[in-house]
Amino acid sequence: MSGSWLPSTAGCGLRQVRRASAFMAAALLAAAAPAHADSTQPPAPYAYRQLPDPRQEAQAKALMEELRCLVCQGQSIADSDAELAGDMRSLVRQRIQAGERPEDVKAWLVARYGSWVSYAPVFGPDTLLLYAAPVLLLLVGGLLAARRQRRRR
Repeated sequence: MSGSWLPSTAGCGLRQVRRASAFMAAALLAAAAPAHADSTQPPAPYAYRQLPDPRQEAQAKALMEELRCLVCQGQSIADSDAELAGDMRSLVRQRIQAGERPEDVKAWLVARYGSWVSYAPVFGPDTLLLYAAPVLLLLVGGLLAARRQRRRR
């Protein structure tokens, strides 16, 4: 089998050949995944275009700074280059251009994507853990520190 690009399987067990084949298939799939990550759709109309009215654009920009990109998670939709962030920027601009108040647009986005989309989520049953977690962690840390002090004595 000279001239073949495949490695020789002489002396290899069937299990090793299957394992190598599975590894190669997984590697090829992992390498091909980023090629399909971006869509071929054009960006949303107002993803990168500002509104003609400077007052409305200022309202839209301020709101976009308050909204978290659901893809990047650490950036606002104003700073993110993710396709979903562009769609959300376009939605914000279109709704503000239509005359909606920024608070109403934010409420609509929170209803659509959940309270996590906002950098300042409203206190409610679904965000109770978010607000209570720091206090609970401080209490647990204080109790553990107090218990350790008692054991030392």
